[in-house]
Formats: sequence, C-alpha cells, structure tokens
Amino acid sequence: MQTPPSPPVPPSPGTRRGGPSLRIGALAPLTRPGWAEAGRHLLAGLELAVHEANDTGGIAGTPLELVVRDTAADPRKAEAAVDELARLGVAALAGEYHSVVARAVAARADALGMPFLCSSAVLDTLTDRPTRWVARLAPVQSRGWRIYADFLLDAGHRRIAVAADPSVYWASGTAVLREHLAPHGGSVVELDMRALTPADVCDALVRHRATALLLLVGHPELAVSIVRAVRADGRLSGTLVGAPAGQPELPDWVAQSGDDGAAVPFLRYLPERLNTLGARVGTALRERLGQPPSFVAFEGYDAITVLADVLRTQGADRERIAAAWPGVDVEGTRGRIRFSRVPDIGVWQWAWAPVQVVERDRDHPDRLRVLRSG
Repeated sequence: MQTPPSPPVPPSPGTRRGGPSLRIGALAPLTRPGWAEAGRHLLAGLELAVHEANDTGGIAGTPLELVVRDTAADPRKAEAAVDELARLGVAALAGEYHSVVARAVAARADALGMPFLCSSAVLDTLTDRPTRWVARLAPVQSRGWRIYADFLLDAGHRRIAVAADPSVYWASGTAVLREHLAPHGGSVVELDMRALTPADVCDALVRHRATALLLLVGHPELAVSIVRAVRADGRLSGTLVGAPAGQPELPDWVAQSGDDGAAVPFLRYLPERLNTLGARVGTALRERLGQPPSFVAFEGYDAITVLADVLRTQGADRERIAAAWPGVDVEGTRGRIRFSRVPDIGVWQWAWAPVQVVERDRDHPDRLRVLRSG
C-alpha cells in the first residue's frame, strides 16, 4: 500500500506563503516515532536562515520559501514527500536527521534528478552509487565513530558492549567500532535489545566484564531505561555509559533521564569555539527555540546558507544547482564549507565538519564538557 504524502506543516516565521517565491523542500522528523525534538531544532535552523535571507533581499529580489514535510523517521513517508515536493516544483531539498530516512530521500532524489543537501544524517553509504544530485554537510559515521573509539581507547576501555536495536545505522556503527578497536586489543560484544531487558543488559555487562556500554537504541526508550538500570546496579559503578549517536545532545534527554543522564559521552558536530557568524546565529537560535541550540540547528542553518548562495549564482534550475556543488565556497556557522569527492562516499561531501566527544557535567547537566576533538 502506498504511503500517503506527509501533511503540510503550518506556516512559520521562517516561511512565506503566497506570491512568487523560490521554493526549497524541507524534510525533518517532526512527530513520533521520529526524534521530534531533533526535527524541531533542524527546522529552527532552516527557518532562521530563510528568514535572514529574505530580510536581505532574498534571491535577486525573490523571497525564499520553505515547503516543510514531516518524515516521522519513516523512509516510505519520506519518499512520498520527495515525490510530492518534486511535483510542487521546489528547486532543491534540504534537511533530514535520521540516516535511514536520508538514505531513502537521497535515492529518490537521485532517481528524480532533484538536488538534495543532506544536513544531518551521517551514514557513510547514503547512496548505493555515486550521484551528482546529493551533497552532505554532516561528517560521515565512520569518521565520527572512529574519533569516539579513540576516546574510548584513551580512557582505558578495551571491552566494549553495545546495546543495539536492529538498524543498518546501528550495525554500521558497530562495525566501525569493532574494526577500529581490534588492532588495539579492543573487542565489542553486541547485546540484541529485541530479546533483552535493561536488567538483562546489566547481567551481560558483568558476565562479559565490559567496562563501557554504548547505547545504540532509540530515544527516550530504550536508552533512558538502560541508563537508569546501569546507574542503579552496584556491580557496575565504574562502567562508562556512552551514546555516540548523540541522544544526550538535546534538552529532552535531561528531562527524561535526570541526573542519571549526565556523564554520558556523545558525538556532536561543533567547533570548540564558534566563529563570528556561528556566535550570532547561536544567539538567534536560542531566542527562537527558547533553549540552547544543538548542532542540528546549526546544520539546518548552514544548509540554507549553502543553497541560498547556489541559487544566487545558478537560479532555480535543478541541473545547474547539482552542477554547482563542487564550486561551493561558503562561510558557515562552523567553518568554511566546500564539497569534494571523498573515497567510498558516493555524494558530494563537506570534508569535514568539526567533531567533538562531549558529556553533560554531573554537577551542572545544562553544561557540556569537551572530552576530545577531531
């Protein structure tokens, strides 16, 4: 049965309805089972950049308009949204947070000849074949997770357990960790969360003598329940709990997990110090969101910054937009953005956005401590 198109998202201050405009299709997980808070931050960045572009004259006097569709972490729903947006005449697509969904969007965009600037998804194999239609801002999973593996090694962890749901994204991350840790005497044991409870995870950690547990599961569940179980188990008082996929980045992690959610190292894609643009945008995003912006919000802003620059030089022709990826040279919130071809990555890639391993401070969970940069 064909998935119906995503319902339109109500207009917001970052969009324009009515009158001539240049349209950009915006894809984000705005409802469950997608990580809706990540989608909200992504959309805030997209909207802010559109708002600012329009305040300075738009594209040669023509305003930008976001046509927003909710993907809800559903690849089929996302594919239907791409088809709909193509019919509506958008010049390009931007956004998406979930890697499995972004992969479906990239494949459909490639098939339709639709430029897609992926802001946030990191799965290395975003497409099965090289494509000229897709570019990406987020660093690939293999890069970020190798940096995370180096952090584990430097902290003395060699016996790693992963509590994993079935997913190509989680499986890919586990493979990166295993490959990178093995030459250093490290090992990875997989705990299949289709068959285990949080209490079972605690028993398995003791049995395998693991010193670190990584949460490769959904948020808030099962991630929060596993964290609470491990923190409450006296046998595991020295066990590191980590979340390389970034679940603790957003404030709802603190709201759901409380003090147990502090000191859970995760990956984020921000520099140690923002440039002038990044600092200004960070302030504006904080006002828009009513909370500190995550790296996902900056990724959304940078995506529109790149597309606006391309539209100013190439117009709204999709062929010309796709042909412009290798010529992009734009100052983003996290550094100078240029795209290139990276070995084994089939899309135009920014190599690379900054990568950090960070954790929330135990005494001040609203503060983040940088543990490693790469």
